[in-house]
Amino acid sequence: AIRDTRSMLRGLTVVLRRPHAAPPAAVRCVSSGTVDITVPLNFWAGKRRTSHEKGHKENVYEPATGRVLCHLEPCGAVDINQAVNAAKSAFGHWSKMSGMERMKIMIEAAHIIEVREEIAEMEVVNNGKSITEARLDVDSGRLCIEYYAGLASTLAGQHVQLPGGSFAYTRREPLGVCVGIGAWNYPFQIASWKSAPALACGNSMVFKPSPVTPVTAVLLAEIYAQAGAPDGLFNVVQGSQETGSLLCHHPDVAKVSFTGSVPTGKKIMEMASRGVKPVTLELGGKSPLLIFQDSDLENAVRGALMANFLSQGQVCSNGTRVFVQRDILSEFVEEVVKRTQSIEIGDPLLETTRMGALVSKPHLEKVLSFVEQAKKEGASVLCGGEPFVPSDPKLKGGYYMTPCVLGDCTDEMTCVKEEIFGPVMSVLSFETEEEVLHRANNTTLGLAAGVFTRDVRRAHRVVEHLKAGSCFINNYNITPVEVPFGGFKMSGIGRENGQVTIEHYSQLKTVFVEMGDVDSLF
Repeated sequence: AIRDTRSMLRGLTVVLRRPHAAPPAAVRCVSSGTVDITVPLNFWAGKRRTSHEKGHKENVYEPATGRVLCHLEPCGAVDINQAVNAAKSAFGHWSKMSGMERMKIMIEAAHIIEVREEIAEMEVVNNGKSITEARLDVDSGRLCIEYYAGLASTLAGQHVQLPGGSFAYTRREPLGVCVGIGAWNYPFQIASWKSAPALACGNSMVFKPSPVTPVTAVLLAEIYAQAGAPDGLFNVVQGSQETGSLLCHHPDVAKVSFTGSVPTGKKIMEMASRGVKPVTLELGGKSPLLIFQDSDLENAVRGALMANFLSQGQVCSNGTRVFVQRDILSEFVEEVVKRTQSIEIGDPLLETTRMGALVSKPHLEKVLSFVEQAKKEGASVLCGGEPFVPSDPKLKGGYYMTPCVLGDCTDEMTCVKEEIFGPVMSVLSFETEEEVLHRANNTTLGLAAGVFTRDVRRAHRVVEHLKAGSCFINNYNITPVEVPFGGFKMSGIGRENGQVTIEHYSQLKTVFVEMGDVDSLF
């Protein structure tokens, strides 16, 4: 099985430019700057497809090197119709299967993903994050599919006894064709997180990855197919705004789940509302991390680093507003800066690398501009915040920067108010619990929040008053698939993961059964 998976992923995904001498077996399958993708990245009705659109193809870049990785073929109306029709056809068969039958196929898909190194490598090549993180992301996708496979056979309704022997019962039924629209920071994981609950409930899915990272979602489609899913159950269509609009407006689409920015989420919600379609929106954040003076300082420092520098800081839930109680501010900042300066930046496919490249050149420039704006507004750059050029010549065109810690920040600064989505930590001081809670909640967003303290009563008291959907006590950015993830306020609607997500991918039907005669008023 291992050999079969490896050959599938190699043969269907990439053409490698290798040196004349074959590398030893211990060397990984790919290295930065060696991958060219020439096969189609669209997938519906059981196979890869080329788009019917003959217009402009978009370049897709390898963040580590800056070179063109492949050319994206956006899907138009004809392609979307074919993909949705394939999903509609698969839904007819899949929704009639028992939960146990669906479970077996999903478990098989998870087992295939477990042989995951090639998937993680392609995630690195297309996204730029370190191979260490990519492995964890792929494994999170596998665990999510396993988790919902286990729930597939537990979906059930309720029996209600009524007077005179009559009764009612409820049925939990699938919605139909669901659309998933992914973000570029966790391409494979998001495709798994959206597809797993949808499929477990008996739905089919058409998934549109970000046009910046189109590569690994199609691997998931092939894995589902290899596991025995009916053709058309999970389909992948590539494209940008126009493709997303076609999906949201399609009359045969029953639901839309989106991960991305607040402005785009608002547009998707508006488009879906025209068909009165339910939406799940996992949007942006500007999350607070509160560190009290009685904290275990070592854990607080580790938590702050995890809250800001995973995936080059490109994480929606990041705790980028780090509030530190004044008595420990200098000690905390000294240690955070020292640890930040020691983060290994470079080739994301090397095991020693802890920070790879940002996802694109425009995004790198945007993040660097936030640092410049912070300096103009009076913040102190305690470390980092500059372009970084690795010593390896093949990486000189990559999109790297040094992780940044900003001091002397105030609540009114742009770096504190706006989501930067890069490796930039803003440190602020506070005096009292009441004060910091007011400041932490003073935002239109509410995705996540964290608190570090040894006082268990304070920890739970603070979390109760934090206006955020995903909160952490003495840790940060931990996302087990067994618990719901999502935000308050403008950070989104609905949840991903956990049992509650079943409700977002199913609908309840009530059936009344009369066991006597009709009691009519007429």
